[in-house]
Amino acid sequence: MYLNVNTASQSLSISEHPNEAVLKVYEISTSRFGLGEENNSFKTPRGIHYIRAKIGSNEPVNSVFIARRPTGEIYNATLGTVNPERDWILTRILWLSGKQIGINRLGSVDTMRRFIYIHGCPEDTQLGIPSSIGCIRMSNAAIVELFEMVTAGDIVNIF
Repeated sequence: MYLNVNTASQSLSISEHPNEAVLKVYEISTSRFGLGEENNSFKTPRGIHYIRAKIGSNEPVNSVFIARRPTGEIYNATLGTVNPERDWILTRILWLSGKQIGINRLGSVDTMRRFIYIHGCPEDTQLGIPSSIGCIRMSNAAIVELFEMVTAGDIVNIF
């Protein structure tokens, strides 16, 4: 599969190949800090990436992850109220790695080492506007569906 992340329209489309018909389009949210590749910038990195790992395949919807590990918590409004500043990574994770040396891979621009993911978020998170701290957020239903459609190694183009 081939994923296109369009930061201008805050959408992610999936097709079988780059020049084939789009199978599905999802609403997303990229970084509120804009686009950029530098370490510690909290920006969404651009360019050609691939899915390095799929994480959380057997976890329930709303499972909370910290450092790519499920905490055993299931997100709910009370948990959100108790931890209002937490950047919630929920349900599934697609961990991205850059393919372009010096642009989004290695050195001070390494997407994988920045821990950039496509992941689920709380249902009350507004999608369609940049609001993350670098990652690509999707609704939980959308990330579950996408997770089942892709495999490790699939290409992700962020522009």
